[in-house]
Amino acid sequence: MSQALRLTAITILFLLVLNPVSLAADNAQEDEPVIDVIGKVVDHDYLELVGGAKLYLPRIFMVNGEWYLFANTQSAVDTGEFERAEEGLGLIRSDGETISLDMSITSHLMYVWFGLILTLFITLWASRKYKKGVGATTEPKGISQNLFEVFFVFIRDDIAKEYIPGDKHKKFVTYLFSVFMAISFMNLFGLLPWGVATTADLTVTATLAAITFFITQWNASKDHWEHVFMFPGVHPAMRIILTPVEILGLFTKPFALAVRLFANMLSGKIMIVCVLGLIFIFTDIFGPAVGLSSSIFWVGLTALLYILKAFIALLQAYIFTLLSAVFIGMAVEEHHHEHESKVAAATDVHV
Repeated sequence: MSQALRLTAITILFLLVLNPVSLAADNAQEDEPVIDVIGKVVDHDYLELVGGAKLYLPRIFMVNGEWYLFANTQSAVDTGEFERAEEGLGLIRSDGETISLDMSITSHLMYVWFGLILTLFITLWASRKYKKGVGATTEPKGISQNLFEVFFVFIRDDIAKEYIPGDKHKKFVTYLFSVFMAISFMNLFGLLPWGVATTADLTVTATLAAITFFITQWNASKDHWEHVFMFPGVHPAMRIILTPVEILGLFTKPFALAVRLFANMLSGKIMIVCVLGLIFIFTDIFGPAVGLSSSIFWVGLTALLYILKAFIALLQAYIFTLLSAVFIGMAVEEHHHEHESKVAAATDVHV
């Protein structure tokens, strides 16, 4: 057997053993679809582990002002007080009352925590290095510290300093670097066969965008708010039109941040699941011989998509960070509207 065929065989075996898609296909009932695409991107009450094992997570929720805590979903059902409303996270009390507030630990939440913990660990590790003088008074040592410095300097010099005016950028470097690293980790987790790209969940990306929104508005200059509500140099009648547009613009920016990241990561995850799932679809339709022979092509294509998705994972983290810096810079800048410069030039007024 040639080296290429041996590598292909190993790759197929890896995907069949570790990928949850294949496990789902093997265990599917005759009346169920060959591959559950949506099931791979929605939130779950368990973590997928290596080999297809599942670690069920605690359920914490409130019904009519009363809090309930269970080790997992099945524990809640076993008490007789609750029953499944649907597959996954759905629970309803036996008397028909629905959950008022669900604070359960889910797979997406766990991977958000993993991303934040890794970001915190790396920054604290680098901080100790620099406090000891390694990288501060001497050159950085080791691949890890050099790589950390490349990313940090890039975020500081090419994003924060570039788009946030003056020395104000120093205040936001920490946030921009943290959000870049956290999103990168969350995106890259989706490359693991058992992993989850939490940024394929709109609630996660909306939360990240909301943080950028509040940081932006909290640090916005007086000039920013004047141009939202007052429009210096503009006829008062025009404010009737411009003010609602500007107020709407405050919310469309974080909306664009959330949807862009969510849509890109969700589509990438679905594409990989669908392409790899063609192995099982071909097997189901044409038989094992056709499915196995076609798997060489589908696995090769999936490998290329993995490389592309790894690039997109970092690219989307960069775009989110870049746009966050742009929005913050526009808000903290004293003069950023084009019409103001024209008015100032015409009246020869300089602030």
